[in-house]
Amino acid sequence: MSNQIDDRKQMTPKERMSAMAGAAFLMATSAVGPGFLTQTAVFTETLLASFAFVILASIILDIGAQVNIWRIVAVTRMRGQEIANAVLPGLGYILAFFIVLGGLAFNIGNVAGGGMGVNALLGFDARIGAVMTGIICIIVFLSREANVAMDKIVRYLGALMILLTAYVMVTSHPPYGEAALRTFAPIEVDFFAIVTVVGGTVGGYITFAGGHRLLDAGVSGKRNLGYVTNTAITGIMVASIMRFVLFLAVLGVVTAGFALNPDNPTASVFQIAAGEIGFRIFGLVLWAAGITSVIGAAYTSVSFLTTFHPAIEKYKNYWTVGFIVFSTSVFAVIGQPVTLLILAGAFNGLILPLALGCILFAAHKSRIVGDYKHPVWLTVFGAFVVIIMTYFGFMTLTTTIPDLWNQMF
Repeated sequence: MSNQIDDRKQMTPKERMSAMAGAAFLMATSAVGPGFLTQTAVFTETLLASFAFVILASIILDIGAQVNIWRIVAVTRMRGQEIANAVLPGLGYILAFFIVLGGLAFNIGNVAGGGMGVNALLGFDARIGAVMTGIICIIVFLSREANVAMDKIVRYLGALMILLTAYVMVTSHPPYGEAALRTFAPIEVDFFAIVTVVGGTVGGYITFAGGHRLLDAGVSGKRNLGYVTNTAITGIMVASIMRFVLFLAVLGVVTAGFALNPDNPTASVFQIAAGEIGFRIFGLVLWAAGITSVIGAAYTSVSFLTTFHPAIEKYKNYWTVGFIVFSTSVFAVIGQPVTLLILAGAFNGLILPLALGCILFAAHKSRIVGDYKHPVWLTVFGAFVVIIMTYFGFMTLTTTIPDLWNQMF
């Protein structure tokens, strides 16, 4: 379908810019969910200013992964799982299974985060807030102009989250000089933190979110590669700005000697920094993070399910609604949301080498990409990301993840 859109319709500059902004913010807000907020607060409290190095390392790895993936999706005009199947029959189904599984784990946390945000903002029970969040998302996907509504929501709420968090950052008075120094000269380097942050930004379904959105909008083919590359980098930078602003807000609080509440670390940051108003701001930020991530996770996960049966493609919006309903329904069953969200981020980081490896292999197969020549520097960059994330992922798989799993069960 995206191939037909690209070939038959010449997009106006306004339409292209709208699609690019929507794709960048869909990817960024898919990353900036409740798990993103929790991970940033937890790791900042542990690593202090050295977490700035983790953010820098993650930005480099994120760009290496995302630019490679989005360009090949655009050139082939195929979704990620279709590319993997072209590389090796059946591989796309395996990739889709793990991505949808990771997306579901994250989406349960996203719905829970939306509910907790409503609770902090308005005082409603978290379950009621989760249902409210789910209903709004369902309305978006059942609307006649679902993609337009989705693009607007993620853009506006994404900008709102950054502005509100920046206010809290200023009130927390972080040590800017120390953060700048430790960005390049960390006292401690934490492999698990890097895997989790990269996994929470471009792991699993997230790195395909904007690429698939551009494909559906018709921004594909070799003639649009410049736009695709710029949009991929923009999405990373939007998510990273939010990450760094939140990191500084947390750093200001913990360096002042305050301890974060382990049950809700991000809420305690906002409340300590800005009082009762800060707590309400946290509620709004968490709700915005939850609802935009529910939209991104549901949209992208279902785009991977379309491989399994043509009926899923035909009734994609209804399947997306079903994905949201299921996530909302199981929210009450899942305990320890902080641990779950960190674990989901690490799990997504483990999926990234498989997904990116498939893309890199496809990038140099003429039967898949035609006469397109993938830049050597991008291949090297992508291969570096695969090797690094495989190594970090192995370290995480054998050490930290079992400990977190034992905490949960």
